[in-house]
This record gives sequence, C-alpha cells and structure tokens, in this order.
Amino acid sequence: MIRAFLLAATTALAACQSLPASAPAFTDPHADVRPIAWNELLDRPRESATARIAFGEGELEFGELWLPDGDGPFPVVAMVHGGCWLSQIPGTILQDYVAADLRDHGIAVWNLEYARIGHETGGWPGTFEDIADGMDHLRAVADDYPLDLDRLVFTGHSAGGHLALWAAARGGLPEDSAPWRADPLLPDAVVTLAGINDLADYRAHGPGRCGEPDTVDNLIGPVDGQTRELMAQVSPGSMDGIAVDQVIVSGELDPIVPPVLGARYTLLAAERGDSVRHVVLPGAGHFELIDPVSAAWQEIRAVLIEALEVE
Repeated sequence: MIRAFLLAATTALAACQSLPASAPAFTDPHADVRPIAWNELLDRPRESATARIAFGEGELEFGELWLPDGDGPFPVVAMVHGGCWLSQIPGTILQDYVAADLRDHGIAVWNLEYARIGHETGGWPGTFEDIADGMDHLRAVADDYPLDLDRLVFTGHSAGGHLALWAAARGGLPEDSAPWRADPLLPDAVVTLAGINDLADYRAHGPGRCGEPDTVDNLIGPVDGQTRELMAQVSPGSMDGIAVDQVIVSGELDPIVPPVLGARYTLLAAERGDSVRHVVLPGAGHFELIDPVSAAWQEIRAVLIEALEVE
C-alpha cells in the first residue's frame, strides 16, 4: 500500500509543473524573497493548538494536539520540530503554521516538544527518550480524542527530521538501549523534511550552519566515543535497516541541509534494502518546507495526505 503511495507521490510531484488549464496555479506570495529564514516565518501570526498534553513529568515533556472540526476519527501526523537540537532556538512554534494547515485539511497533528542541547536532560539519551515516550503517548491521547492511529505518519524538519526518522526506526534498538521501549508505536510511513538523516555524514560534511560538528558531538557525545554500537542507536544512517517506508524531502536551495545529504542517505538506505525515495523540491530553501504558503509545502502536504489515505 505504502509502496504504491511512494510511486504515486513521486508521479504527482513530477507532474506539478503541468497542471491542466482548468486548475489555477498556486501563487506563492513570498516567491521574491526566497529562501526565507526561521525568524521571517515566526514574524507571522500563529494559531493555537487544541490542547497541550504532558507525556512525562519534565517541563519539556509535552505534545500539542491540533484537532480538526468534526467527529473523527482523524488520521494523524506526529511531527518533531527542528532547530539544530539546540535549546536556544524556538521549539514547537516552528511547526505551528503547518500544524494549523494540516488540521484545516482534516488531519490531526501531534507536535512534540523535547529536551535539547542546553537543557538539563538534553542530548543522549534524554532527547531520544523524550521522543520515544512522546510518540508512544499517542495511544493514551487516542483514548481521549478521536484519533485513528491506523493512519499514522511521522514527519520532522531538519534536526526534527532526524528524530522523526529515528522514531520510526527504533523498533530495531537493542533492549539494553536507554530509549528502547517494549512496544513502540510505529507509523505507516515517515517523511523527513530537510532531515539530518545520517549524523556521521552531517558531522563530516555538513556546511556548518547548524554548528556541526560540535552540535552532533554535543548531542551524542565526543567523537572518540561515537562507536559503531552507539551510532546504530542514534543515527538512522548507521542502523541496519528501517522497516518503515521513507520519503526524504530536500529543498534544492537549502544551505543548512543541502540536498546532496538527502541523496547520499537515500542511496545508503536503498542499498541496505529500505523502501525509500528522495524528492528534491525546486526553488525551495530550508524553511520553505515548513511554510504553508510556499509551493514546496503544497507538494509536501499532498505526499502526507496520500500516505494517510485521506479522501
């Protein structure tokens, strides 16, 4: 089913430049200022989530639920915000814009917060434990709200793309790993948006816009401790294989996570037998991928809707 979605999504993306004459072309009001920065995104008014729900006792252990109008049950996108894993950069509010857009298209959104570098429990393993527990808490949320967890997709942007992909892969963690959970909630598919999918590659070849290599070392520990065993617990690029279908989305003009990184991860994942596809969005930078008025987001939303089988 998802393999068919991947093919259909790619076909749809390829056809986006040849809409029928009767379909009005999407007009991007920010097309003359590409690529945008995160502060430009946050200058706009934001809507509020339906509820903020704790999944643990820590100050940062919560998710924000965006619930559509109607009776449901609603398909769910669980998303993880980016920000170079750093506490100094804004958190869930970075995703508020696309969360509101998905809600308006009949999709419930679970927008996760988590401890980051600079927070007391940030880094390995606390950041990863937060993501694991936050994703699994969706089962409890579904007891109180009309959510259809049989239609579930994970997504994340930038550093959040790394964590969303890791969350989809964590079923393969060894039992002695700190964020291992006996019955992890896994999605039907995962869509990473400018995701830092391979920590070793980003540490070695990232352009430095996220403070790498230092940020990677601060996330998982000094380079001399980055053993094969550790990397297989923290980096999707170093795992043996990921059973969940993956769509890797890159912006053509992204200066923070250039599309060559997405291409290399896709090749690596395909060689190990994963179901994976790389989509490069022309004219898009880094933050267009979470800007609901950008042409890039129109295509990303279509991929998410197709994966969720939303009519």
